[in-house]
Amino acid sequence: MMLTAATLGMAAYGLYSIVAAVIDVLSRSRMEVVADLALAAFGLLLVLAAAFVRVLIPGGLALAVGALLGLQALSVHSDVHLAGALAVTPQLVRGGLAVLLVVFAYLGGRVARQDPTGTSRP
Repeated sequence: MMLTAATLGMAAYGLYSIVAAVIDVLSRSRMEVVADLALAAFGLLLVLAAAFVRVLIPGGLALAVGALLGLQALSVHSDVHLAGALAVTPQLVRGGLAVLLVVFAYLGGRVARQDPTGTSRP
């Protein structure tokens, strides 16, 4: 259950980032095009990593953590670039969501790897 929740959360966050980047590129309203392209790339990477996490591919969780860190860095960039200052509360919420997704994926993966007798599969 936790693995499914983490996968859906990562996929939703990645898709949200992709859609936000596309809307921003088309309207040319907020950030530079390079930052929007990086936002879409990290969103796509997170969607791919969510699929890897769900099927328990080794390295999938590390890929998801990397994508989440990239999205967090771009969020800090956009806050400072657009508002001229860092809004702390939204950054803490976004970081907390990322940590929650990673913990759910890790714990859900550990449970999914165990068989009914309690031993781990290779």
